[in-house]
Amino acid sequence: MRHNVAGRKFSRTSSHRKAMFTNMVASLFLHEQITTTLPKAKDLRPIAEKLITLGKRGDLHARRQAIAQVGDEAVVRKLFTVIADRYKDRNGGYTRVLKAGRRYGDNAPIAVIELVDRDFDAKGAADRARHEAAQAAAETDAE
Repeated sequence: MRHNVAGRKFSRTSSHRKAMFTNMVASLFLHEQITTTLPKAKDLRPIAEKLITLGKRGDLHARRQAIAQVGDEAVVRKLFTVIADRYKDRNGGYTRVLKAGRRYGDNAPIAVIELVDRDFDAKGAADRARHEAAQAAAETDAE
């Protein structure tokens, strides 16, 4: 019996689950919106909200805790500057989960998890910058 054991296993080991949610929360803060399955989105929400609360606290210990959880210092820098400033007057409820139908291959329920009051230009900004840099390098090589 699994009495008082919270959380889903997702048919993964605990280390794989931890790595999966670390990557997902880093992507969420970087792009401010990600698409995943509904159960994963529901389990990601409290992790992201606790990290935003750490960002709002803003001290060194909170920053070190966030780096230990996320692992990417650039994402943590964005969390503690941009995202924490955006939600300084909000007491929780930083994310929303929207149902987005079902996946074609296995009929799994799909959801979009996003930050409330998100920056619409943040989604794919890193990919656009990388693509433009590659095009500029290709044009320089062609000359």
